[in-house]
Amino acid sequence: MKTKAKSPKSKDGPHREYYTGGTLAGVGRYADGKKHGVWKFYLRNGVLRATGRFVHGRFEGPWQWHRENGQPLQAGKFKAGQQVGLWQRFHKNGALMDVGRYVDGKRTGLWKFYDARGKLIRTKAFK
Repeated sequence: MKTKAKSPKSKDGPHREYYTGGTLAGVGRYADGKKHGVWKFYLRNGVLRATGRFVHGRFEGPWQWHRENGQPLQAGKFKAGQQVGLWQRFHKNGALMDVGRYVDGKRTGLWKFYDARGKLIRTKAFK
């Protein structure tokens, strides 16, 4: 994704990013030259691609991603830029694909995997 800043001289305050050709790619704020606060990112077709929060340029708190058809792709949380807690990924039809937990950016515990109809197809334990 090629983007250009609304105001290339300033990396503080409200900010918009655009795809080549002018379509909006992202909206949020910068503080001290880093993404900070709530950001929303869009696909070229205008559908919301991702939404979440940055703290000094790092992912923080809950984030959600979506597919071109608007269905969810994945959702989970970050702490200091690393995946933590419950994470879920979804099939193209919106059905749950897998679910499990992260600790310090690594899968841990029992993960469950489902087919596109919602049937549990396997489990896997992570250390």
